Amino acid sequence: MTGPLRRIRALPLRSRLALLVATAVAVAVAAVAVACWFVTKAQLEHQRDETLRNTTVEGDYLNRLYAYCQRATSLPPRSDSGLTVQLIDAQGGICINPDSAEIPVSPTDLAVVNHEARSVLHSAVDKDGVKMRVFTYPVKATQPGTAPTDLAVSVARPASEVDKPLSTLAWVLLLVSGIGVIGAGAAGLWVARSGLRPVDELTEAVEHVARTEDLTVRIPVEGEDEIARLSRSFNSMTASLATSRDRQAQLIADAGHELRTPLTSLRTNVELLARSDETGRAIPPDDRKALMASVKAQMTELASLIGDLQELARPDAADPGPLQVIALHEIARTALQRARLRGPELTLTAELAPWYVRAEPAALERAVVNVLDNAVKFSPPGGTVDVVLHRGELTVRDHGPGIPSEELPHVFERFWRSPSARQLPGSGLGLSIVARTVQQAGGEIDLRPAPGGGTEAVIRLPGAPQPPPEPPLG
Repeated sequence: MTGPLRRIRALPLRSRLALLVATAVAVAVAAVAVACWFVTKAQLEHQRDETLRNTTVEGDYLNRLYAYCQRATSLPPRSDSGLTVQLIDAQGGICINPDSAEIPVSPTDLAVVNHEARSVLHSAVDKDGVKMRVFTYPVKATQPGTAPTDLAVSVARPASEVDKPLSTLAWVLLLVSGIGVIGAGAAGLWVARSGLRPVDELTEAVEHVARTEDLTVRIPVEGEDEIARLSRSFNSMTASLATSRDRQAQLIADAGHELRTPLTSLRTNVELLARSDETGRAIPPDDRKALMASVKAQMTELASLIGDLQELARPDAADPGPLQVIALHEIARTALQRARLRGPELTLTAELAPWYVRAEPAALERAVVNVLDNAVKFSPPGGTVDVVLHRGELTVRDHGPGIPSEELPHVFERFWRSPSARQLPGSGLGLSIVARTVQQAGGEIDLRPAPGGGTEAVIRLPGAPQPPPEPPLG
């Protein structure tokens, strides 16, 4: 059984569907044909038996037949064409026309003669080997000058009267069933080809994408069935893959562009130091100190840029790490301490109300630090940065030049930097990382012009002013 199933599974899908349809139709047609044959057989046999039960042989014919058997009269004519009539006496003797084959007497026939049964209906085979259907009932035969004799008369018809029509019907049903199965197989193949045409188109599209990596292929969608849903899903998948590939290519191009500047500067400074050692011409101490400071700054910028790229290289759907209940006000306070070190000449004010959120601690701290770093970077010397945390809304406001309204839609794009900030250190990835971290924590971020000048960054995170209670032990 395993072998045929394995061979069936190896067939193409349309062949399996056609075979399945043909098999289902064959089973249904066979069931209907068999049921039809048995119902017809039962009806014909019932009609034949009822005809035998209702057959009455005239008494005059029976008397003449009995007299003929007693060698008293000449041969009587047959009472009915195709009907066999024989008389049975109490000793089992048979009286029948010579042109009819005798039918063996059964014990049930004798029971009718002896008045032990009213009538019997049974099958028998005559001496010529013909299968007969026999109905036996009691009669009385009379002869002139003698008392009536108790006899039984058996009326029989050939079983072929029913068997031949049934045989013909069986062949007709078999022929019709065969034609039906072949037609069902052809119809199943046609239906499979028509129904699987969208699947063939989808297969060709997938093979084309695998062969050419062309993600612009789209499958026409017709209707609302499962094939249409599959086509829509494929189109959506290829569109997402194309967008992802474009973003990847753009990320690589932007990363290469951003890395080129610090690498070029670093290479120039290193070459100057190497040429000084090779030629023996010492660089003045002040110039050497400035050169080393530049190298250190470029290395720091490279390390920061690589870290930002690693953070952005992680898929958006990837697990951001274990989420914990953390105090946002404590993270903001720690970020303020680091911001004061980077802008010692600035005044940083803080109003931090308690607020607890569920997020990844390291990622959220880095996001808050990036926002404060931007505020410090764009604040004028001696300026003020105001930090307020109230009911889950962290507001960081600087008093710098601000961001033009036409540039606000681009501030969260990767590697985007405003024209006024291109001369300042940075990679243009900080706000992208901030937006991603805040979204993963279930919050949102907004950057807008502040009243009176400057920029206001607002981070909203769901949480509560108090930490949730600790679960009971055990």
